[in-house]
Amino acid sequence: MHRLLQTLPDLPEGEREAAARRYLARIGAGWREEDRERAWASVASILGGAGFAPIFATGSRAEVSIMGTLDIRGRPRAISGKIDRLAVSEKEVLVVDYKSDAVPPTTEKAVPAVYLSQIGLYAQIAGQLFPGHRVEAAILWTSLEMLMILPPARLAEAVVSFTIG
Repeated sequence: MHRLLQTLPDLPEGEREAAARRYLARIGAGWREEDRERAWASVASILGGAGFAPIFATGSRAEVSIMGTLDIRGRPRAISGKIDRLAVSEKEVLVVDYKSDAVPPTTEKAVPAVYLSQIGLYAQIAGQLFPGHRVEAAILWTSLEMLMILPPARLAEAVVSFTIG
């Protein structure tokens, strides 16, 4: 799912299905045909869904490496990572992480702390990289085909409680 959501948006719409089917035939050679069909249907639904349009808008990018320094509990920490999808407009930045949990949470309160810390760190770095922009962070739960916008206060709390070994 991640790979298809990474590469297909850069292809013309008319070429996406054939490319997805070739990819699924290769990586899913041992899968049942119905599982490959279900995977393509889910990806197609996400890419074509109006609620997901900002994620895949022109100029959005996949697999964006980021790096910066954040003050965490009074100590500067070097942070690096890879954002699954980054969409930047004139005034806003949308940081999206894809998650394919078999049983994903359906509410923001049930999101694992490790996910909140990860995307919270990414959002804070994005805020440094795009000053003056409003930063939103979200998780795209692929199995639910649901975009969950995460509250900034909850992300900030997760970053503060983040521990570094």
